[in-house]
Amino acid sequence: MLTLLPLVLAVPAAAQTTRKPPPTEAAPTATPATPSVTGYPAAAIGDGATTGGYNQSRWAEDWRALCNPAKRDDPIDALKCIKFDSDGDIYATLSGEVRLRVNHTTNPNLRESRAQRQDIRRIFAAADVHLGPHLRAFGEIAHGGISGVELGAPPATLRNDVVIQQAFVEANADISGIAIGARYGRQEFFDGSNLLVSSRDNNTIRYTLNGWRAWARTSTVRIDLFDLKPTQYGDLGTDDDVIDPARRFSGATLGLVVPRTWFGGSKLYFDPFLWRRRNLVGAWGGRIGPATRYYLGTRLWGDAGRWTIDWSVNRQWGHYINQDIDAWHGFFAQTYRVGTSPGSARVGFHADYASGGGGYGDGSLRNAYAPYGNNIYYSYGLFLTPSNLIALAPNVTISPARSLRVTGEVQRAWRDDQRDAVYRANGQPFAGTQNVRGAHIADVYRLQAVWTVTPRLSVTGRYEHLAAGKVLTRANYRSSDFLAGWVSFRF
Repeated sequence: MLTLLPLVLAVPAAAQTTRKPPPTEAAPTATPATPSVTGYPAAAIGDGATTGGYNQSRWAEDWRALCNPAKRDDPIDALKCIKFDSDGDIYATLSGEVRLRVNHTTNPNLRESRAQRQDIRRIFAAADVHLGPHLRAFGEIAHGGISGVELGAPPATLRNDVVIQQAFVEANADISGIAIGARYGRQEFFDGSNLLVSSRDNNTIRYTLNGWRAWARTSTVRIDLFDLKPTQYGDLGTDDDVIDPARRFSGATLGLVVPRTWFGGSKLYFDPFLWRRRNLVGAWGGRIGPATRYYLGTRLWGDAGRWTIDWSVNRQWGHYINQDIDAWHGFFAQTYRVGTSPGSARVGFHADYASGGGGYGDGSLRNAYAPYGNNIYYSYGLFLTPSNLIALAPNVTISPARSLRVTGEVQRAWRDDQRDAVYRANGQPFAGTQNVRGAHIADVYRLQAVWTVTPRLSVTGRYEHLAAGKVLTRANYRSSDFLAGWVSFRF
């Protein structure tokens, strides 16, 4: 998907680089199996954007050009196409990442207390094996380590000796101009607005699911079907990472390419969707019980001239214990490129609505809920989430140097229902906020700088000040500062 707010990226893009990215056309000597058969625009098939050759999901990368030794720049390039036959139809692509990160948070949990420091290590390694033009297998292992001060009990997504992060097989074919395919196994899935579904790259171990995904695509239309269960990570090794028996996520997403001639030339996509999320251990207002939630919505996103937009609306209904669910989400992000060059400054804002109310049992449950959205979009410190939330945030992005991108944002946040709580990124309420009155939650000031040294190497810095508003201060919560820096190397 297109990146609308570089401020919220966990893995920086590599478009601005001193190293020429590998060409995307196939080598002239041999044409090995493609990563996936599709005529639909690659940026819009729900696998994320590939920039400078790299994608957040490493299986979505296409390194066929490097099967030709003449196209390689260094020994690492040779890892992108290891041939097992003379024709090049059977080959493997190796990839990986090492990320070192430090987080410093004052008043963790927004209570007056000693500052927390997290020293975090991430290591990924993956192999993508293509067995002819219609079959592939992908496997990825990961390690997460953490040390520091005031850590409490780190979750398994931050501390984990080794996990099988992804492992799937995929088959595809082209029948009468329609690309069809299916994938089965443990996989990342984020086909939709990243405020609803994302890999949560901010974590050391990413959010993955288990099951199947199938698709059919032409050059202008696609449909994706899926039925998945989340991975329930343990923190000891591969033996305690199991398929979560309590949660299930399934549905269908339709994609349409908006005619390029509209709006004076555009690259826009229209994606209606119908999803269902079942959770046997849903939690609201201190109660735990079964919940089935349906999502019917649509997303319009892409580029129209100098504008980049990402607009999404969804209606939610279903049942939670003895309550009917009646909720809404509306996400509206847009930026405008001031100049004509790709590195020109961008100005924009996002305005978001997530309904609230009923979390403590009064009538219908009106709290909107994202299945597993981007958990740093509203707060680097993970203090806000799109439930019982109204947010407005102007932002600006500049590039003082070709390889440097700096984004600043000011966000004001209110709650939709004053009788309901303020909710943090993990879905838990700030205890006591349901008992105080007022709408203003907080003002959030954020700054991020991304230095793309090469497509493989990047350095990121983040700062955030959350100034607690009336709702939080009346419930005895405090303001907080968050400072983070990390170095990421991908190959």
